[in-house]
Amino acid sequence: MNSQNRTTDLTIGNPFTLLLGFSIPLMIGNIFQQLYTFADALIVGQKVGPFAMAAISSTEWITFIMFSVIGGITQGCSVIISAFFGRHDEEGVEKSIYSTYIVSLVTAVLFIVLGQLMIRPTLTLLHTPTEIIVLSTQYLRILFSGIPITVLYNMLSAIMRALGNSKQPLYAMVIASLSNVVLDLLFIVVFDMGVAGAAIATIIGQGFACLYCIIVIKYTHMYTVHLSGTLFSKEIAKDQLKLGLPMGLQSVITATGGLFVQATANGFGIIFVTGYAAANKLYALLEIAATSYAQGSLTYTAQNNGTHNTGRIKEGLRASLLIGCLTAVIMSVIMLFAGKTILGLFITTTEMDVTASISIGYQFLQILALGFPLLYILYIVRACVQGLGDSFYPMLSSFIQVIMRVSCALFLTRIIGFSGIFWGELYAWIGADVFLIIVLIKKLYKNGYA
Repeated sequence: MNSQNRTTDLTIGNPFTLLLGFSIPLMIGNIFQQLYTFADALIVGQKVGPFAMAAISSTEWITFIMFSVIGGITQGCSVIISAFFGRHDEEGVEKSIYSTYIVSLVTAVLFIVLGQLMIRPTLTLLHTPTEIIVLSTQYLRILFSGIPITVLYNMLSAIMRALGNSKQPLYAMVIASLSNVVLDLLFIVVFDMGVAGAAIATIIGQGFACLYCIIVIKYTHMYTVHLSGTLFSKEIAKDQLKLGLPMGLQSVITATGGLFVQATANGFGIIFVTGYAAANKLYALLEIAATSYAQGSLTYTAQNNGTHNTGRIKEGLRASLLIGCLTAVIMSVIMLFAGKTILGLFITTTEMDVTASISIGYQFLQILALGFPLLYILYIVRACVQGLGDSFYPMLSSFIQVIMRVSCALFLTRIIGFSGIFWGELYAWIGADVFLIIVLIKKLYKNGYA
């Protein structure tokens, strides 16, 4: 491995400054991802029509699972790379990067084969309306054909983050986002390619991002891996999958629980669903900072865990929690004082429906604001546990979240009405927080960190 100034050693320097500097580019990148997803939906909805929009929307759960599992596996690989990088073991870094290549290749092949085979049965299982199932199938077939590009993009970004570089993945995301929007306009508006154009635009956008990553790695000498079969380590690959698969399944578990909660929410009528959906859109935007701090905390912890630098792990955890809680308080203020105004931007129905839906959505935001720091603590503590080389217990914490959310949706709503769904979110954070904090304390104590 050959590196210059494009990598960052998170085992030295001020933890607060390092974590903030590492997380901000990730945050901006995540915002760009949200924006291009929004632009994608807007262009399709306005220029192709409601059926095309519905077709793409009906695939969201399937694509979420795909991207979550791929992202989880590559993130698991990055934890191992970070640990070797933290202890300045160049051979270990080279071997773990090489293993990442192999694991990513196998993942891409499996997803292509299984994805294409499972598209139609999965859409049928999800009760996709017959009017749009052909369009949904077309969209997914094209999108799944680009899985190798998706895997490569995620792999390269994960490797760069593992080496302490979060700026280049940001630039890659900006390239992917902007090119996707431009290509959407070209393929959908100019060439009238419909949902096929949207899928092709996504693949090509990620392809441009991949090309950028490859150019940066090659010409900045961020790292160099000499391709050789002798570099492959079964032990390293096993550790990467052991970490990565639970990380991927974690999001799948959360999404599955969300389907059950949504089914209950649908029973309260269109006005409730509209307000609830609008509040969730704002919730997703305000959650971006939490996911970014978590990614930063994971890399920081993994690098310092590689050197068994116990003091810095604790210092980093305290710094991350401070940054996270301060940010969460700001987000809570936004929800309380600007929530109604923002909700109005998402809701466009009749005048009476708007007022009622905004009122419901704002009630949800008030409950979220009550405990929003708990969400940020959850993300950071979960990332810290993963950085210590354990993704099983973080996955179990997702089960706890699902159990709390679904239980409240099914039973608490019978006592206090639809607000039971809202309180379920808060109770889910509390349950997962308590569980993971206990796990983290035990791990730190066991490893002599406490």
